[in-house]
Amino acid sequence: MAGTNSERPLLAEGPAIILVHPQLGENIGMVARAMANFGLGELRLVNPRDGWPSEKARSAASRADHVIDGAKVYDSLEAAIADLNFVYATTARDRYGYKPVRGPEVAVRTLRGRFGAGEATGILFGRERTGLTNEEIALADEIVTFPVNPAFASLNLAQAVLLMSYEWLKSGMASPEETAFQALPQRAATKEDLQGLFDHVEEALDARGYFRVAEKKPKLVENLRTVLTRPAFTEQEIRLLRGVVSVLDRFTRDVPRGAGAPEGGRSGRPAGEGDDG
Repeated sequence: MAGTNSERPLLAEGPAIILVHPQLGENIGMVARAMANFGLGELRLVNPRDGWPSEKARSAASRADHVIDGAKVYDSLEAAIADLNFVYATTARDRYGYKPVRGPEVAVRTLRGRFGAGEATGILFGRERTGLTNEEIALADEIVTFPVNPAFASLNLAQAVLLMSYEWLKSGMASPEETAFQALPQRAATKEDLQGLFDHVEEALDARGYFRVAEKKPKLVENLRTVLTRPAFTEQEIRLLRGVVSVLDRFTRDVPRGAGAPEGGRSGRPAGEGDDG
């Protein structure tokens, strides 16, 4: 699938994602996919309604097989978190209790710090329709909630996991500006390159009567050059533009429109010149 690369390191660490009484296998699969996207690898399931393993989950996971294959099933939430040192419970609803409530960024900083200290951590997610019960939230150390539209706060299960997974991966980046890949380096065009482009375009336009009023030509040329010098062209971009002009030239200068490509290059310019865009 697009975006996967088996030759690059596979991230699979961080807090356990714990789904409490998940219903549909498809939703579990989409959770696994979200986890894999952002480097989480440990999935725990508390009494999945439709049983486990699930081919529907595997299909929806879109090749996040390492998450699906490593998923563990528990009979109770207490058993699922027994070996963990610190647990967050997610909710979009107001909960009237005594537990601290954090936003996602603060929560993942806490999780990242505890992970770095060697602690085992987890994040609880509730049922698709009703979320976590107050009794289940009581088993967590803190609550994490998302900044959502207060009049439409319900997230589906995979969305909620994806938000926390994204924040987890982002918290481990060297800087907020870091990206997975960069644009290929290109050399800036020289002034000679630009002058060649100007001359090429001007010659092509002149041959087609663009400068119909002679006294207006200097101003039109000035405007054209102003436009063409506005961006910082690279050498490759200059070659591309000259290739475009050359093709248009061949089709319209020596041959009537609609007659097809002429033999050889356009007049006054060897065939192929400027076409290596």
